[in-house]
Amino acid sequence: MEHAVEARAGGFDDYVAARGGELWAAAWLLTNDAQHAEDLVQTALSKTYSRYAAFDNDRHFEAYVRTTMYRTFVSWWRRLQWRSEVPSDSPPDLPSPDQDPASETDVRRALAALPRLQRTVLVLRYFEDRSTREVAQLLGIPEGTVTSHVSRGLAALRTSPQLNSEDPS
Repeated sequence: MEHAVEARAGGFDDYVAARGGELWAAAWLLTNDAQHAEDLVQTALSKTYSRYAAFDNDRHFEAYVRTTMYRTFVSWWRRLQWRSEVPSDSPPDLPSPDQDPASETDVRRALAALPRLQRTVLVLRYFEDRSTREVAQLLGIPEGTVTSHVSRGLAALRTSPQLNSEDPS
C-alpha cells in the first residue's frame, strides 16, 4: 500500500514539473500578477491532488485542474479576497527575447481593465482556444452568458486605450 502512495505522488510530481509552467501562464493571464498566479495554481493543485490517481491520464487530470483553477479564480473574485491588496511598484519579470514587451504589456493592461469574469472567458476562449461550450462547462455558467461576456469583453478591448494603435501626433 505504501508503494502505491509513493507511485501516485511521483506521478503527480512529474505532472506538476511538466505542466506547471503552462498552468502558471494561464493563471497569470487571469490575475495579472505573478504572485497571485502562483497562489492560484498552488490552490488548484492542492484541491486536486487527492484525485490524481482517479484519472487515467494526465490530459484528463489537467482538464480537472484547469476547471478547478478557473472556478477558484471566480470564487476569489466573488469573495473580494484580493480587493484589499495593492500592487507593488517593482518592475515585472523580464520577457523572453522572442516577445514584444510593449505589446505584451498593452494586452496585459487591457485584460486587467476588464471585469474578472469577462477576462476569464476571454482567456479561455482566445488564449487557451476553448469552445464556448467548454468555457461554459468549465465555469459552470450557461453558453449564452459566455457569449455575452465574450462580446462585451471584445467590445471593451476594441476601445481600450492600451490597445489603440492610432498615433496621436
